[in-house]
Amino acid sequence: MLVAPSILSADFGHLARDVKAICDAGCDLVHVDVMDGHFVPNLTIGPVVVEAVAKAATKPLDIHLMVENNTFFVDLFAPINPEFISFHIEEEKHPHRLIQKIRALGIRPVVVLNPHTRPESVEFLLEELDMVLLMSVNPGFGGQTFIPSVIEKAKRLKEMIQKRNPKCLIEVDGGVNDQNIHALKAAGVDVAVAGSYVFKHADIKAAIESLKV
Repeated sequence: MLVAPSILSADFGHLARDVKAICDAGCDLVHVDVMDGHFVPNLTIGPVVVEAVAKAATKPLDIHLMVENNTFFVDLFAPINPEFISFHIEEEKHPHRLIQKIRALGIRPVVVLNPHTRPESVEFLLEELDMVLLMSVNPGFGGQTFIPSVIEKAKRLKEMIQKRNPKCLIEVDGGVNDQNIHALKAAGVDVAVAGSYVFKHADIKAAIESLKV
């Protein structure tokens, strides 16, 4: 399991310190939640802060857009050269076009599904994707409780991926911890996003290692 701690749960007064801590502790990606206050009822960070995160990080960035006007935000964050940029299928009228745009920028494209969104909604996009992100909480805030139905959803998505694009990864974000990580692994999940569990843990390195199942 690859581990992508979400900096949404970091101490923003000591952001560089916390980003360095998760990288030194063995994370695989640094997950960055970008919220615009419209698509979700919260407002987080812009490119100036993410540039600072990129400078502090020794691992690739995984930028998760929870926004309206995805194309605008892709253009805004592309110069930072993240490994992944993800956008919500619920908010995008032309997902295939945006996927092509992200890849043309040299970034790996990801589509995100909210808890209620059926995995079939991305079936005919899978050949173009490097990863699908399944939300296991309602997007917008950290510290929420894991929604168990994502396990069955991941299994269904995995079946489609094996038929259409076996290289496509599955990522899960929301309420992930050492109590549900084994079920997620068994369901075919490849990347675990964890915010509160990692940053609120007494030992960040131990928290990350407990997710590497």
